[in-house]
Amino acid sequence: MKNSRFDKTTLPSRHVTEGPSRAPHRSYFYAMGITEEEIHQPWVGVATCWNEAAPCNIALNRQAQSVKMGVKKGGGTPREFTTITVTDGIAMGHEGMRSSLASRDAIADTVELTMRGHCYDALVGLAGCDKSLPGMMMAMVRLNVPSVFIYGGSILPGRLNGKDVVVQDVFEAVGQHQAGRMSDAELAILERVACPSAGACGGQYTANTMACVSEAIGLALMNSSGAPAPYESRDQYGDASGVAVMHLIEKNIRARDIVTRKSLENAARVVACTGGSTNAGLHLPAIAHEAGIDFDLFDVCDIFRDTPYFVNLRPGGAYVAKDLYEAGGVPVVLKELRKAGLIHEDCVTASGRAIGEELDLITREADGKVIYPVAAPISATGGVVGLRGNLCPDGAIVKVAGMTPEEQVFTGPARVFDCEEEAFEAVQNRAYAEGEVIVIRNEGPAGGPGMREMLSTTAALSGQGMGKKVALITDGRFSGATRGFCVGHVGPEAAHGGPIALLRNGDMITLNALTGELSVALSDEELAARKAAWAGPRQTEYASGALWKYARLVGGARQGAVTHPGARAERHVYMDQ
Repeated sequence: MKNSRFDKTTLPSRHVTEGPSRAPHRSYFYAMGITEEEIHQPWVGVATCWNEAAPCNIALNRQAQSVKMGVKKGGGTPREFTTITVTDGIAMGHEGMRSSLASRDAIADTVELTMRGHCYDALVGLAGCDKSLPGMMMAMVRLNVPSVFIYGGSILPGRLNGKDVVVQDVFEAVGQHQAGRMSDAELAILERVACPSAGACGGQYTANTMACVSEAIGLALMNSSGAPAPYESRDQYGDASGVAVMHLIEKNIRARDIVTRKSLENAARVVACTGGSTNAGLHLPAIAHEAGIDFDLFDVCDIFRDTPYFVNLRPGGAYVAKDLYEAGGVPVVLKELRKAGLIHEDCVTASGRAIGEELDLITREADGKVIYPVAAPISATGGVVGLRGNLCPDGAIVKVAGMTPEEQVFTGPARVFDCEEEAFEAVQNRAYAEGEVIVIRNEGPAGGPGMREMLSTTAALSGQGMGKKVALITDGRFSGATRGFCVGHVGPEAAHGGPIALLRNGDMITLNALTGELSVALSDEELAARKAAWAGPRQTEYASGALWKYARLVGGARQGAVTHPGARAERHVYMDQ
């Protein structure tokens, strides 16, 4: 029995389902209860990052079932599989964080291998926690199969003393507790109520930032990222995503038809106007790399620079993802950007329609509370800013959402630490001074290895009331929940001999997010002399295993910390095999 809507002679699954020579393969399928009709339909991989590590991914297994129903409704045969996730909130503040960024590329690799190994024709990917979203989207673009992304949804906010609370409050409470401003009992109560449901962290941190990206870039159906994880209405988006991927197969619309230079620019706009995570400056270039598109940190930051910031979300603002959803979600944000002429409307989306056509269907308007009108933004430039200067020839990035112009300029002497543990211990012991620039180096993609996030250190500073009295720079990363003048992705990293490796205590550093500058008051001659005397990269304890392999493959943060040559070098096209 054949489904006449689809021509299997051009689809990868024909290699395992068609012709007498595939009888052994079909015998496996019959063993799983798959019918003859289902065998000869298109096969759709339904990939989830489900695990029991954290609330971010705990609902994905259930949501995948609604996707599978949609695929069946659309005439396809869904096959569910899982991949890994490393959840940043659990990995934060210890050696586990080294696994976080590396997991992004492992997710992309394992999804690719599963799809290739079983000859699936299309992909619906479900992801919840930070790195799993870009990892899944990277796999879609790398394989260039018809693809639909769906976010698992955000967590609901907790409630304490009449206010919404989120996990960021708990991280900052650790600093308050250490400073004697919070009791053991108060901390115990907060940790019990801050995370009351399944779902990813509720502020505009990395997960929700990349969820917004999934809609703006076109890989997800409009408004699919908004509903919190516990909402049963998420099942409708799962079902619709399954149906949508079957339409994409029928029309031969592939991931790289959707992910283009223009759609990447649309995605960067949404990061900027929502005050999103600085990690988007790492993930957007990585997604572009999978498509063979040159779109590095500087390109991302150029978009950030001339995009108004008008969505009032934590950590810089007041609201969480649930509030954005109730205000109309990403479609209303995109509609405001369109009013300012800041969206490429001809980009195709997962629905098969152009983004402009999708926005024509949106009737809601900015509420002025969560989503400001673009004509009256919170600030005229984006919530995330790129920096460059003699301290970062390959750039750096800082989140300025919620900061005043005065807070975006800082000059002070360096206080240098060779790893995050040294810095965190110094912060706990108050072994730093107001007005200093804390430098944490050897935490880049290769040098860490793994480019850890520094949330424990930055949250402790905030909890001590010092978040605005010091600045911090690193070749590592920051959580989307970080606030204060904290500059990440300083490149080249210390392990690659970048200027950050050459800093000494007392060197005067200038940070200026208004002009886009990160510099040190040293001459070119002095930097060259220090480079000549540099002893080379710090040795790490990771001399074998996955992190050893990652450190040797990974490139610089400017290009997205990628681990392979990308689409520019490919000679084998999976979908056309």
